[in-house]
Amino acid sequence: MIPFKFPTPQTILLIIAAMVATLTWFVPAGKYSTLSFNPSEGVFIKSDFKKTHTLPGTQKTLDDLHIKIPLEKFTNGDIWKPVGIPNSYKQLEPKPQGLVEFIKSPIKGIVQAADIIFLVLFIGGIIGIMNYTGAFEAGISWLARTLKGHEYLLIIMVTVLIAIGGTTFGLAEETIAFYPILIPIFLAAKYDAMVALASIYIGSSVGTMCSTTNPFSTIIASNAAGINWTTGLTSRFIMLGIGTLVCILYIIYYAQRVKKDPTKSIIFEQKEAIEKRFGNSTSTAHKLTTRLRLILIVFSLCFVVMIYGVSQLDWWFIEMTTVFLVGAILIGMIAQIKEYLFIDIFIKGASDLLGVAIIIGIARGITVIMDDGLISDTMLHHASSMTDGMNKGIFINAMLYIYGGLSFFIPSSSGMAVLTMPIMSPLADTVGIGREAIVNAYQYGMGLFAFVSPTGLILASLAIVKVGYDKWLKFVMPLVIILLVFTMLWLTVQVYL
Repeated sequence: MIPFKFPTPQTILLIIAAMVATLTWFVPAGKYSTLSFNPSEGVFIKSDFKKTHTLPGTQKTLDDLHIKIPLEKFTNGDIWKPVGIPNSYKQLEPKPQGLVEFIKSPIKGIVQAADIIFLVLFIGGIIGIMNYTGAFEAGISWLARTLKGHEYLLIIMVTVLIAIGGTTFGLAEETIAFYPILIPIFLAAKYDAMVALASIYIGSSVGTMCSTTNPFSTIIASNAAGINWTTGLTSRFIMLGIGTLVCILYIIYYAQRVKKDPTKSIIFEQKEAIEKRFGNSTSTAHKLTTRLRLILIVFSLCFVVMIYGVSQLDWWFIEMTTVFLVGAILIGMIAQIKEYLFIDIFIKGASDLLGVAIIIGIARGITVIMDDGLISDTMLHHASSMTDGMNKGIFINAMLYIYGGLSFFIPSSSGMAVLTMPIMSPLADTVGIGREAIVNAYQYGMGLFAFVSPTGLILASLAIVKVGYDKWLKFVMPLVIILLVFTMLWLTVQVYL
C-alpha cells in the first residue's frame, strides 16, 4: 500500500481554485454598488456593476446613500478605494466559471501578482549574491557565538520586531525576504526550521491581527466605518501585548523541546535535507572581515530603507524591488564579483524562489475566479443578514467568525475594509455597541484566519523551506485555539464595558 503524502502547496491551491469555481455554479451572483471619489473633479463616482454615475462631492450625497463617513475622509485621501454602499446588493445574471476559466485563473493570478512576484525573485537574487560572498556564514558564526546559552533571545527579538512591523505598517508580504536569511541562524542555534518559520510568520500575523497604526487595516477600516482610527486603540494595544506574549511563549516552549531532543521536532524527518539546503555551520571558515561587515551593513540597510519607504514615503512593490536590486549591485561591487558571474549568481538565486512566486500567483488566481464569478459580494450580503436580532455578546463573536470566513474569499485587508465596513459597521448601532468593535472583530477575524489560511501567505512561506501544510497545521493549531478563546473573551468584555 502506497503511503499517503500530503499534496504540495501548488496542488492544494489548485484544488481550492477548483472548489471555488464549482461554487460559482451554485452560489447566486451578486454585487454591491460602490462609491469612489474623484479628487481632480471633486465628485463621487457611483458604480452599479457595469454602469457608472457622477454624483456631487458633498456630505449630502453620502447621507443620501446611508454611508456614515465624513466627507473629509474622501477629500483628504484617507479613503482611496471604492467603498460598498449599504443596502445596494443586487442579484445579477450568473457567471459560472468553467474548466477554461479555471485553467486560465493561475495565469491571470500571476499577471495580477506580478509586482510581488518580481519582489520575491529579486530577493532571491540578492540572497544568492550574499551566499556567494560568504557574509551570511560569517555573520551566523559570530551570532551563534554571541548568543551561546541565550539562543531564546533570538526568538524574542525576531518575533517582537516583526510584530512591531505588522502592527505599525502591515509587514506581511515583505517577510518572504527574511526566511532564507534567518533560517540558517536558527539552525545554528540548534533549533529546527519550524521555529524560524513560526517566529517570522506568527510575528507578522499577530502584529497585523492587532494592528494599531497600520494604514492598510486599522486606519482605512476606521475611516470606512466613519470613526477616528484612535477609537478603540487602547484595547488593540492590550490585545497586541498579550497576543505577542502568548505567541512567544508558545514558540519558546516548542523550541526548547527541540533543542533538548531533536526527535521532538515536527519536521525531524526533514532535518538533514533542510540543513543541507540552508546550511548549519558554525565554523570560522569565513571570518567576519571588514569587507564582509560592510556587505552585511549594506544588506541590512536594504531592509531599513524598505521599511522606511513603505511606512513613510508610500512606497510599494516597485520601489521595494528597486531597493533590493540596487543593494545587490552594491554588494557585488564591494565583493568585487565580475559582471558575468554576478548575473549568473543573481539569476540562480532568483530561480530558487520561483516556486514561491508561482504559489503567490496561483493564490491570486483564486481571487480572480471569485471576482469573475461574482460571488464575493453574495457571501458578504448573506453574512451581514445573519446577525439580525442577536444580543451584543453573541453579535460581536459572530462578526469575528464572519470576518474569518470572509477573509478566505477576500484576503486583502484594505479591500475587505472598504467593501465591508460601510455595510457591517451600521449593524453595531442596531445592537448598541461602538463601531470600533466591528473594526476590532474585522482585524482579529482576518488575523486569526491568516495563521492557517491557504489563500494567504502561509503556503508561499512553507514552500521556501519545503515544509508541508499538514505539518504547519499540527504545529500552529493549538496556538490558534488559545488565541481564539482569548479573543472571544476579550471582545465580549469590551462590548459590555
